[in-house]
This record gives sequence, C-alpha cells and structure tokens, in this order.
Amino acid sequence: QVQLVESGGGLVQPGGSLRLSCAASGIMFSWYTMGWYRQAPGKQRELVASITSGGFTSYTDSVKGRFTISRDTAKSTVYLQMNSLKPDDTAVYYCNAKWLRSDVWGQGTQVAVSS
Repeated sequence: QVQLVESGGGLVQPGGSLRLSCAASGIMFSWYTMGWYRQAPGKQRELVASITSGGFTSYTDSVKGRFTISRDTAKSTVYLQMNSLKPDDTAVYYCNAKWLRSDVWGQGTQVAVSS
C-alpha cells in the first residue's frame, strides 16, 4: 500500500522551531523527488521545499535560510526542519512524492505559529 504519513506539526510561538517528518511506504523511496507543500486558509497550496533523489534541494523564497529539507533513505523518511517560525508559516503542511507519473500525497499536518 502506497502511503505517506506526516507527523511533527503543532502550535509554536513566533521564533520557535518544529521538525516535520514524512514516512513513506509502498514506494521505491530512493527514486522519488520528495517535497513539502503548505496550504493556508483561503490560499492556494504552495511548494515550500523539495529534495531530489540525488539530494538537490530547493526552497521557496519566503523560507530560505529558515527551513531545511533532508531525507533518510534507510528510513524512507523526509524531514522539514523549520526554524525562526513566523505567523505567516501557519498552514497545513503536506508531504509529496513524485517519480515519473507517480504522484503521492500525505494527509497533512497542521502547523500553527501564534503567541
């Protein structure tokens, strides 16, 4: 069964940190480009960060220098380390796996940044 399961979301104060995890099963994890997307209320889903099978990373401008994406092939898991969080980072964060025509999504995890 193909599945992505996110964890690590929650409520954090501005300036705080969270680490999101996404565990993959049922796919050849090492082949896939993994990404983190987010969707805030009333806004379109946007790509936050991605990491290719070769480890190349890219980030949307608003999170550069604050977020870090990484992957552990042995654990079939991708991470998003989020530092210096801002209220604008509040959203549901989704994990995504892409390879050729295969496109898999997780169920999402809520991140709320508020004092």
